[in-house]
Amino acid sequence: MKRRQFIKYALGMLGWSLAPVWSRPAASLLGAEMPEAVWVENGEPVELLRTATTAFGGLSTFISQGDVVVIKPNIGWDRAPEMGATTNPDLVAELVKQCLDAGAKRVKIFDRTCNNPRRCYRSSRIEERAKDAGAEVEQIRDFKFKNIRITGGEEITEWPIYQDYLEADKVINVPIAKVHSMSRVTLGLKNLMGTMGGERGSLHNHFPVKLTDITREILPTLTIVDAYRVLEHNGPVGGNVNDVRQARTLIMSPCTATADRLALDLFGLPLGQVAHIQAAFDRGLHKYDFEKLRLKKITL
Repeated sequence: MKRRQFIKYALGMLGWSLAPVWSRPAASLLGAEMPEAVWVENGEPVELLRTATTAFGGLSTFISQGDVVVIKPNIGWDRAPEMGATTNPDLVAELVKQCLDAGAKRVKIFDRTCNNPRRCYRSSRIEERAKDAGAEVEQIRDFKFKNIRITGGEEITEWPIYQDYLEADKVINVPIAKVHSMSRVTLGLKNLMGTMGGERGSLHNHFPVKLTDITREILPTLTIVDAYRVLEHNGPVGGNVNDVRQARTLIMSPCTATADRLALDLFGLPLGQVAHIQAAFDRGLHKYDFEKLRLKKITL
């Protein structure tokens, strides 16, 4: 058993949290002055990220020397960045650089795509930019999915998750904010489907429950919602720049459910209208009291 796995088990026995050990914030985040979420607006992708990480005391708050870090963007569609269907490549490249500057030993990037993976990786420009920044970018290999046990699942008792994701020391989830024909929106929680193997179509029946079952076992260290461009119509695939609004915003939190709930404001949606995010809150996937959230809002 790896040291990280042992710690996870030991803390789980103490009943500290449902989340994996690498999903919990660093000790410095426990200080009263540290924000629990940051919202930055009116900037370009790189400056949005730099401002947000600075507000948390730098990315070294989350990344330690020698860490193997997985960055999980949305690369799911054969679309150029301007179409708002995939995570901004400049944001991903800057995040890779910051991880390496914080001491990460390796940075890995992958996604289980919906369209042809080679075309998705190329069209999104994430592969090129991330490699140039020093990341290892790999297309999904089917043999690398490993079944994990889903503790307390209401619909799902086990599900295959990508091995590199499970073995990472830290995980940074980087969804793009967009509407979705099935789930209303796709943000941090739904972006984690790109780490899941198996027949994902079978998750669509009772989707909020099934997604919550699985994601409670694989919550990341950090979630960064890319809302530089927001796909407001015909998501999640898009294909028309007229469906995209330039919101020039970024939301960052160690809590995926919190980041998602904040991002609902981008769409003017209340929590009750997005069933899978509501389910995440109902089942305790949020780390913070949202009504008392220490949110730092910055306008550039």
